[in-house]
Amino acid sequence: MRLRLMGLGLGLALTSGTGLAQEAYQGSRFQDVWEQVTSDPYDGLPQYQVTFKSLFDGFRNLLLESSERTIDNQSDVLPYFNKLLHPNGVCLKGTWNITAETDYTGYFAKGSEGLIIARASTALSNTKTGTNRAFGLAGKIYPTTDEGHLERLKTANFFTIEDLGGKRGRYFLDAENTNDIIKISPSLTAFLNGLVGATAGLAFAEADDSNILTALIRELYPIGELGLAEGQESKSPIWMRVVGNETMPRIDAGDFRDELNIGNYPGGLIMDIEVASDGKRLGKKKWQKIGYIRFDDSAVSSSCDHRLHFAHPKSRKQY
Repeated sequence: MRLRLMGLGLGLALTSGTGLAQEAYQGSRFQDVWEQVTSDPYDGLPQYQVTFKSLFDGFRNLLLESSERTIDNQSDVLPYFNKLLHPNGVCLKGTWNITAETDYTGYFAKGSEGLIIARASTALSNTKTGTNRAFGLAGKIYPTTDEGHLERLKTANFFTIEDLGGKRGRYFLDAENTNDIIKISPSLTAFLNGLVGATAGLAFAEADDSNILTALIRELYPIGELGLAEGQESKSPIWMRVVGNETMPRIDAGDFRDELNIGNYPGGLIMDIEVASDGKRLGKKKWQKIGYIRFDDSAVSSSCDHRLHFAHPKSRKQY
């Protein structure tokens, strides 16, 4: 095992508890996955806690095992497992829509429309308004707009987070979630998050066979390749940002999961999709708004937190 630089954190939906060999990934049916997500709603909002103890089982490094699995296992649904770093979430379903001309391929190209299942979450334990919350959004895009499509389809997954140190922003919709998980605002929460995140960063970099700076970018090529013929050349942006559309009402709620309840948005919940390839990782970027996600249903459930799985793409570049 090569030594790795230790980072301050990762926006990862790492998992533990499956212990099953993976079958060759054949995709899934959108309707089957969403029915699973909505099959077991909670009676109330759970408050799952992340501690160092929850990341290890004796001498077993659950983070390393989970890092390897989340890269290698493409499954959209798994048997019951624990999300080690993002245990508290709310799931949303809707459509992915690209409306602007772009230089990119696949589902970054103009006119692309697909179904999406997403999970909004916070890293570690804070969910309440008035605390430092490290918001994040993971998405699973299907290359169809037919919710009843009968054949299994392979999905493209993405991962975004706002700030690993956490921010006291009042609304999830104001969080600028990006796939470059390098921003850390200084705070006590950031220091505490960093202790866990350093362990996660080392584990993920080892599983990804990359350095920590590379591991902090969740690459977007699965979206740029979605819908292309085998061997067809693809092109994807370096960065993607997802943020609530300015026309959406900002809902005052004690917990972000109540804020994102779809009942608060009668016409649907809209989030803007922005991309960039020009700029600096910790500096300004030339963002282009290329489309939007429109969510029309939400669920806070055991399957959302313990069955829905987002596969992380293995790094192809070094940063």
